[in-house]
Amino acid sequence: MPTAFRYFVALTLSLVPAIATGQGTARSPQVAWWPRVPLQGSLVRVVVRPSAGDSVTAVYGELAGEPLHFEWSADGFRAIGATPFEARDSAVVRVVMERDDSTGDTVIAALPVARRRVPRERLRVAPQFAQPPDSLAERIRLEQELVQEVRQRAHDTPRLWCVPFVRPRSSAVTSVFGVARVFNEVLRSRHWGVDFAGQLGAPVRAANRGVVALVADLYYSGTTILVDHGAGLVTGYFHLSRVLAVPGDTVDVGQVIGRVGSSGRVTRPHLHWFAAYGRITVDPLDLVRPNGPMRFTTR
Repeated sequence: MPTAFRYFVALTLSLVPAIATGQGTARSPQVAWWPRVPLQGSLVRVVVRPSAGDSVTAVYGELAGEPLHFEWSADGFRAIGATPFEARDSAVVRVVMERDDSTGDTVIAALPVARRRVPRERLRVAPQFAQPPDSLAERIRLEQELVQEVRQRAHDTPRLWCVPFVRPRSSAVTSVFGVARVFNEVLRSRHWGVDFAGQLGAPVRAANRGVVALVADLYYSGTTILVDHGAGLVTGYFHLSRVLAVPGDTVDVGQVIGRVGSSGRVTRPHLHWFAAYGRITVDPLDLVRPNGPMRFTTR
């Protein structure tokens, strides 16, 4: 029997969390997300709540083109997704629910996205320091492809963490996510992570359980560790002076995996902490906010 689908497109701004529902049946499911209006470059928790007596057996979908990895929990099927930094005012979430009687629902919702307001850093430098020379273009391209492969493979890894994420350092944050960096009046880049203060050689800890997916010396980020936490999530630890793990190692939450350094394209020792959901780079502090989207994703 062909699967029957009911389609409903919803946009909601007022509920906390925001909710979209199917239409035309007593057993229509609800799709909710938190935060109700996430910022650009944020993690989002998506929850599907079947009605009482509904026989939903599987849920899958995507948010902003990235797969969602739903798991059953006490409050329904839940997953973590992300909103792109370049999202203008919304991102599309599509959720498909399958039932044991071969029927199903597809809910498509326009998830509202708010502008992230960040400071600008204005610098005047000699032209050769504003961007790398053309001779390095191929190296940089290959390194970016390497990192993108790690990020995409995280969708194939099952969720590896079962306790809350922690900060990789307890020191002060010295630069926030998304800061615009303007060289000689031209926007050249953004700060795709969070910087923590640290003296040379200070410990750097894994934010949660995961598998070391990459250890490399990269042009921009210097000595770099990428940890695949599964279910689409990757964290990165940049500008290290020393690494204490190798690719394939399973590391635990809080384990020391490296030492603060100043490798790569920086001028002083510090830790740059990076986070991504698949191809979408997100504010890593979303992983550790007490009331953030990760709050109910442990087991």
